[in-house]
Amino acid sequence: MINPRPFVVVAGLLLLWQLFVWSSGVPKFLLPPPLAVLQALVSERALLLDHAWITLVEILLGLLGGVLVGAGSALAMALLPALQPWLLPLMILGQTIPVFALAPLLVLWFGYGLASKVAMAVLIIYFPVAVALYDGLARTEPGWLELARTMGANRLRMLWHLRLPAALPSFASGLRIATAAAPIGAIIGEWVGASAGLGYLMLQANGRLQIALMFAALTLLLVMGLALYVLVDRGLVWLMPWAPHSLASPSAYQPRET
Repeated sequence: MINPRPFVVVAGLLLLWQLFVWSSGVPKFLLPPPLAVLQALVSERALLLDHAWITLVEILLGLLGGVLVGAGSALAMALLPALQPWLLPLMILGQTIPVFALAPLLVLWFGYGLASKVAMAVLIIYFPVAVALYDGLARTEPGWLELARTMGANRLRMLWHLRLPAALPSFASGLRIATAAAPIGAIIGEWVGASAGLGYLMLQANGRLQIALMFAALTLLLVMGLALYVLVDRGLVWLMPWAPHSLASPSAYQPRET
């Protein structure tokens, strides 16, 4: 059964937005009313969908690349502990650099096409996935590991059969954070240099004072981000019914019947 609460919250926010525009008399070029944004969504739907498709591809490729690189880094540090003192400081150092500072360099190195936006998304997604998975691997119950050693399991077998399954809830948390942050990299890359995408369209609409179109692109980006997050969250709920989940119903906390 669909929970109506999110729809009620959205409807209430839209109503407050419309009432504020009516009561304050704010100019439309500063804050268009929701009806004007809806009209832009309908009248410019072909243009918006063309740019949304490009942004969606950038987000999905960045999410895939960030998850693969982040998970690979965490597994490498867990399997080869000698890598941890070298790789972990580099990961933290990379997070201390503002993404806006890296965006022009990535555009310079990879060009104005798809590659620079995907690279930016990978950089943003990489850290939460790698840290969450490595933290989960490092927090495996010591008694389990000691029992596995007494049974003759080597490091690789313990990683695959014991540490990795135990770290899956932590990995799921990192994946949720990465999914929520995935659109940031793509949009920042489009703002710095692009010829298509919702971020590019927002800049062009803002420069031409087509504020309703800019809000329409922002609304479409919001819907895309929420839909992607919900899909990932529901997939994790289905794959790991024993772990806590952010959007799951109370029944999702119960193990599935066999």
